[in-house]
Amino acid sequence: IINTASIAGRGYRRTSNAAYAASKGAVIAMTRIAASVLASHDINVNAICPGIVQTKMLADILSLRSDETGLSSAELKQAMIEEIPLGRANEADDIAALAVFLAGPGSRNITGQAFNVDGGIIMS
Repeated sequence: IINTASIAGRGYRRTSNAAYAASKGAVIAMTRIAASVLASHDINVNAICPGIVQTKMLADILSLRSDETGLSSAELKQAMIEEIPLGRANEADDIAALAVFLAGPGSRNITGQAFNVDGGIIMS
């Protein structure tokens, strides 16, 4: 089982929606509990915690913040990217690559984990 959470659920300080962060934190907790319960059935349960991903959701957030701040979406996006140690936002394929690995045989002894895919925003 592969759940999708977010770095918002791991305490990312730039998260502006408390309900979103709480729900993603709950996904991480659920992942760990499910991993404990299902381990005896040889079922692995993990979560992927994406950081900033180039999606419509990001574009919508940038548009909303642009209206609130008067800065352009491009300026806001650049400021976000400057906070990423690797200097780039995720593409959907970055998230998919981890999901493929977690679904494959190489992850047979990995369970109860929440993996950040965030370019180094949250290092754990």
